Amino acid sequence: RFITCPQLARTVQRCLQGGASHGPQPVLLEYAPGPGILTRTLLNAGVKVVALEYNSAFLPNLQSLENNLDGQLKVIYGDFFRLDPFTGRVKPPAMCSDKLFETMGVAAVPWRADIPVKVFGILPQRKERNALWRLLFHLYECNSIYRYGRVELNMFVSEKEYKVLTANPEEVRGYQAFSVLWQIACEIQLLHMEPWSSFATNLKNGGLAVPKSIRLPNDHLCLVRLTPQQNLFTGGLKPTNSSTFIFMVKQCFAKPKSRITDRLNSWSLDNCGELLRELEIPKNAETRNLYPEDYKHLFEALQNSNVFTETWFYDEALGNIRNIN
Repeated sequence: RFITCPQLARTVQRCLQGGASHGPQPVLLEYAPGPGILTRTLLNAGVKVVALEYNSAFLPNLQSLENNLDGQLKVIYGDFFRLDPFTGRVKPPAMCSDKLFETMGVAAVPWRADIPVKVFGILPQRKERNALWRLLFHLYECNSIYRYGRVELNMFVSEKEYKVLTANPEEVRGYQAFSVLWQIACEIQLLHMEPWSSFATNLKNGGLAVPKSIRLPNDHLCLVRLTPQQNLFTGGLKPTNSSTFIFMVKQCFAKPKSRITDRLNSWSLDNCGELLRELEIPKNAETRNLYPEDYKHLFEALQNSNVFTETWFYDEALGNIRNIN
């Protein structure tokens, strides 16, 4: 829960104004509003807000605020990070995305249409990477919230995760499959960096509850905008084969120092040298040397060469996806 400051309030207001929209204004969904500090900042900007809160202790104050605002605020009991559970009965605060979007009054739009919903909130620090992976799978497969279109995320993430999200091959410490997949899927914008000292803590000794990081800096929380690319599915990449693409990238980064030719040979590709020449990728390049767009072009070329029509590859990819979900 962050302590508001004038600069942060101005940043949130700019965030609301960002992104051109020719149709209806997107719905603003705030998750885990808690005591309502960010909620009030959003409301003061003059926009309508849907607040999704999973902690029942915060609901009375939020509902009281809702009753005094003549329709500007709608409060829903639910947990954004327990939408569409993979298995088991859906028991509140878990909920299905179709129920949430129905309550918000949001209908599905085509992928290339304007953004239907903007999501605001602070990513849970305890399972930050897991939450981002789950959102990533939903995005590529157009599942859950992404069945309704290009939902935009405006989230406070730790600085170390922001560094990984935006890392490139020159940044060896942070560049991962995670970096490649998010950069292909979304335009990533840093809107604001706030020191950890601006945030409340639950530690008994009064210290800051800052997640430890050895390899990357982690002195701030970063407000990051993740806007799905409008042209994500205009090439050979489709929601129906996206799990294969994710698995391909993850396999390449399992041994980031291995040569890309060795990886291609392991997939029984006979003409890997010719393929790499066509893609202008050096034959001796390591898998960690390829940029995100290189991976997308490589996947599309492999789709055309029928390398990924083998049953074994699909079976492994499906098993990998199920484990992560």
